[in-house]
Amino acid sequence: MHIEFTQADDSHVEDLVELVNSAYRGDSSKQGWTTEADLLDGQRVDAEGILADIERDGSVILIAEDDDTGQLLGCVHLENQNGKCYLGMLTVAPTLQNKGIGKMLIKESEAFAHFWGCTHLYMTVISVRSELIKFYEKEGFRQTGEKKPFPYGDERFGKPKVDNLEFVVLERKL
Repeated sequence: MHIEFTQADDSHVEDLVELVNSAYRGDSSKQGWTTEADLLDGQRVDAEGILADIERDGSVILIAEDDDTGQLLGCVHLENQNGKCYLGMLTVAPTLQNKGIGKMLIKESEAFAHFWGCTHLYMTVISVRSELIKFYEKEGFRQTGEKKPFPYGDERFGKPKVDNLEFVVLERKL
C-alpha cells in the first residue's frame, strides 16, 4: 500500500463523514481501538461540519489515501489558531488501525503546522479515554492541566451515554 497525503476538498465530504463516524461510533468502530461507542451514541461529525472545516480560512483536513486504490484510509483536521495548531478528528479506518497510519498523519500535521509558522500542536481528548491519551503521550504530547466541557445537548457531537464527560487539553511543542 502506497499512501498519499492531500488536502480534502468538497468532493471528499461524504467519504469523510462515513470514515469518521465509522471509526468512533456504532458497531463498526468496535473493530478498532479508537471507538467511543460505549460513551456516545449518534454521529461524531456531519457533512455540514466537515464542509465548514474545509472552507474556513486557516483550517484544513488532511487525508491519507491509498494511492493505488483511492481508498480513504484516514484524516486529520488542522486549524491555525494564533500560532498554535489545533489537531482534531484524527481518524484511521477501524480495520487499518495499529498499522502506523495515525502516526503518519501526526507527522504530516506537524509539517503543515510548521508551514503555517505554528509553535505548538494541541488537541482535546475525552478525559476517560486513557488509552488514547497514552497513545498521544507516546507521540510527545503532554497534558496541560486545562479542561474543557463536553457540549452536552448539542447532538452534532453525539448523544452521551454517561455523565461527567469533559475534555483534557494535550499539547506538543514543535
